[in-house]
Amino acid sequence: MVVVRLPTGVVSLRSSREAGRNVLRALKHSIRSLEPARGSGTIPFGIAPIDHALGGGLARAALHEVAAAGESAITAATQFALGVAAHAQEPRAVVWIAEEMGLIENGAPYGPGLDDLGLRPERLVTVAAAKPRDVLGAMEEALRCRAVAVVIGEIRSARLDLVASRRLSLAAGHRDVCAFLLRTAPGTDASAAATRWTVTGARSRANAAGPGPARLSVLLTRNRHGPVGSWLVEWNRVERRFDLAPSVSQPVADAARDRPHRAPAFGA
Repeated sequence: MVVVRLPTGVVSLRSSREAGRNVLRALKHSIRSLEPARGSGTIPFGIAPIDHALGGGLARAALHEVAAAGESAITAATQFALGVAAHAQEPRAVVWIAEEMGLIENGAPYGPGLDDLGLRPERLVTVAAAKPRDVLGAMEEALRCRAVAVVIGEIRSARLDLVASRRLSLAAGHRDVCAFLLRTAPGTDASAAATRWTVTGARSRANAAGPGPARLSVLLTRNRHGPVGSWLVEWNRVERRFDLAPSVSQPVADAARDRPHRAPAFGA
């Protein structure tokens, strides 16, 4: 039972504005006392602009939302969430919870793909739930397990209950576990998430062997502890981490072929 202590003499039939402010301050102080202390641990991206915006990296003991820019971008959003989860470098398990319909339509994480991201398949535990509320409930239970390092929940619902996101945020904070809510579309509803991301695939760099490393366009639309921003990143398969993609991937213009002094070089 929570007891909120209000300043003496502020409760009356005709409360003044100052008295009302005192009541609000007392309520906010009582609510903050129920929250776990913000964990100092972070998951650094290794990309200076992103880590600077996040205050050193993605907070571990918090809830983060990762949304696909559209239905076709769910693969890119999944790669982003799993790539960050793998970068946590934890021996504990990663729990993936998704709706049954989502698993039917989008499939489950692929073993060789997990290896490419640096996440051992045996660390991943997959759970199928019937409805969005079941996904959220299973996430909360998983966040309370000591053997779990990261929980990722995939929901297809366009709306998210603020109370549900608040419960997930508190559960993540109590156990120092990182929680990701993977959504098939950006949410406009209120949320207790520390950060909100919108992810879509981007055109990769072409090379002599074919397509280059996978590229993602990531947009940080909400950051409770710093600025927002957008970045173009690509997956480094050697280091198994995200790198900031070069701003110019191809020459600005091809070499001229119609100049007289260059004609002999082209068989003219």
